[in-house]
Amino acid sequence: MAAERLNAIVSQLSPSKSGLSTITQKNPDDVVITLAIRTPLAKGFKGAFKDTQLDYLVYSLLKKVIEKSNIDPQMVEDICLGNVNDPKAAYIVRAAALAAGFPNTTAASSVNRFCSSGLKATQDIANQISLGNIDCGIAIGAELMSAAGPGPQPFHEEILNRSKDAADCMQPMGQTSENVGKDFDISRKSQDRFAAESYLRAERAQKAGWFDDEIVPIATTVKDPKTGQEVRVTATKDEGPRWGTTYESLSKIRPAFPDYGDRSTGGNSSQVTDGAAALLLMKRSTALAINQPILAKYVGATVTGLAPRIMGIGPSLAIPKLLGKYNISLADVDIIELNEAFASMAVYCVEKLGIDAAKMNVRGGAIALGHPLGATGTRQVVTGLSECRRQKKRVLLTSMCTGTGQGMAGLFVNEVL
Repeated sequence: MAAERLNAIVSQLSPSKSGLSTITQKNPDDVVITLAIRTPLAKGFKGAFKDTQLDYLVYSLLKKVIEKSNIDPQMVEDICLGNVNDPKAAYIVRAAALAAGFPNTTAASSVNRFCSSGLKATQDIANQISLGNIDCGIAIGAELMSAAGPGPQPFHEEILNRSKDAADCMQPMGQTSENVGKDFDISRKSQDRFAAESYLRAERAQKAGWFDDEIVPIATTVKDPKTGQEVRVTATKDEGPRWGTTYESLSKIRPAFPDYGDRSTGGNSSQVTDGAAALLLMKRSTALAINQPILAKYVGATVTGLAPRIMGIGPSLAIPKLLGKYNISLADVDIIELNEAFASMAVYCVEKLGIDAAKMNVRGGAIALGHPLGATGTRQVVTGLSECRRQKKRVLLTSMCTGTGQGMAGLFVNEVL
């Protein structure tokens, strides 16, 4: 342990060290992930979780965290839930944690940064650990799109009149996708081709069983909409992938947002989905002391802002910002999980940044799997680390666009090689 600390000090004083060698070093004070799991992703309004409440989904996943990690719940000092649509999220995560078996000494909170809420929750827990405020915590992202209410109400007249960007925060997400398509000439054809590849990759991954080490089964109740009869079911796999989806079939789908354009469709946009994902984080020294398996190192995350009307291109700004902070390039990154909110923004980001498509969304993305808003930021980490383990790769980059004109990105190092 003393030798590791000495190496850490020497590395900080050595300007010749490359960014890659720095982030892949192992030090006692590193923030590490010892468990990364998620629920299946279910179709909104008609899937396995359509009649499930958010509190039950969070409770069920937190129970799985205890079960799969075999950690003493007393060790967990804080739990942060990323969620977008439920105004009671802070109440929910606290009550769910207590019911799941965590003591009343385990604190809880919720955060909302729209589609990056899960990554924001991860960052919050990691930062607390890094600063020494806590030694161990859980980041969880969860969203029941089936229970989503109406969109935002108009802002105060003075706010709308003083700033066009402020007024543009009211634009529906579909409108922002069409803005990206028009402003940057992302054709309907290129969007459909991207979507077809997402479906193909998700189908391949599902058939090969690549998702199996990510997903924990969740037992719940589904109500028959015609008879009202309740049936007990266990969700075990993602419902979004539609096997056999092709570019030709996607090209026949009519535009989803005809008031704003004709390029984004239900086939090349992310699916409405219910689901949750969780990460158990602690200091490396803590993990070693209590014999927790170290899956990965949390390196860092950052956020940026941009014009709300083209919010989709947020990753094209957040990714270079994050990589610059750690003195690495895209060439140093092995696996990329970029949220496919819409094919328009995904195609733009790939082209703008020169991303190697073979590295990105190897198992498909939100177009094929779904996008439970608050869960996506943690779900991408779970999926990305699993893919890193499968390929025996090291560096994972995750990123997503964020409503109202923001982008976020996170960097992780897989340690199961």
